[in-house]
Amino acid sequence: MKGPKAKGLVYSTDTGRTCSDCGHPVKQCCCRKTSRPPSDIVVRVSRQTKGRKGNGVCLITGLPLDEAELKKLARELKKKCGSGGTVKNGVIEIQGDHRGILVDVLIKLGFKP
Repeated sequence: MKGPKAKGLVYSTDTGRTCSDCGHPVKQCCCRKTSRPPSDIVVRVSRQTKGRKGNGVCLITGLPLDEAELKKLARELKKKCGSGGTVKNGVIEIQGDHRGILVDVLIKLGFKP
């Protein structure tokens, strides 16, 4: 029995990373450009150990910022927590369990975790 045929592009090395929300290449993505007032933004701060050999990281998702602003915010958060981290696919990862500090800093910046 045959399954349904794929309706879109299945795999390509031409476009690079694609947005998980709209499917466009990350550089052409318009999802993050829609800005809402800071009081309307809900930011998620969570801890994850999956795929990290038991070492936990804090994930910050839901920030409607572009890549440059995310990197700038990540740099500030890493300094406040005194640990390392990175930005991957629009998600800020901070090494260690610093959820309390991160929530306090995000509230001061006007976000609603």
